[in-house]
Amino acid sequence: MNQNIKAYNENKLGEEQEICNRLALIINKLLPEAESKIWHKHPVWFLEGNPIVGYNKLKAGIRLMFWSGASFEEERLKPGTGKFKDASILYTSLNQINFEDLQRWISKSKEIQWGYKNIYKLKGKLVRLK
Repeated sequence: MNQNIKAYNENKLGEEQEICNRLALIINKLLPEAESKIWHKHPVWFLEGNPIVGYNKLKAGIRLMFWSGASFEEERLKPGTGKFKDASILYTSLNQINFEDLQRWISKSKEIQWGYKNIYKLKGKLVRLK
């Protein structure tokens, strides 16, 4: 596991730390080709420089976000607000994490990607990469 992500997880308490550790382990397993790092103060995994999935701590729990998740057509993923194509799920307990869901969502994240990497070059416009 990326040492900065490990430190991020260790900074969480109790079940939130367990949720973060479980998510990191699953994401690393399902996206071995991805680059992982702390980006905008939370763990994010990238494919070819494009952000794919990440998580962060909110007051309500741990939010797992897929940058292109609104295009996955998955009921459990709630679309973000605004012009981006993100969608997320909020975890408040470890037993809410479903491996089969994560496996399917990560598979879709490899197939469906919007070009966040170049969004500033394109003056805020998103283009579908895959």
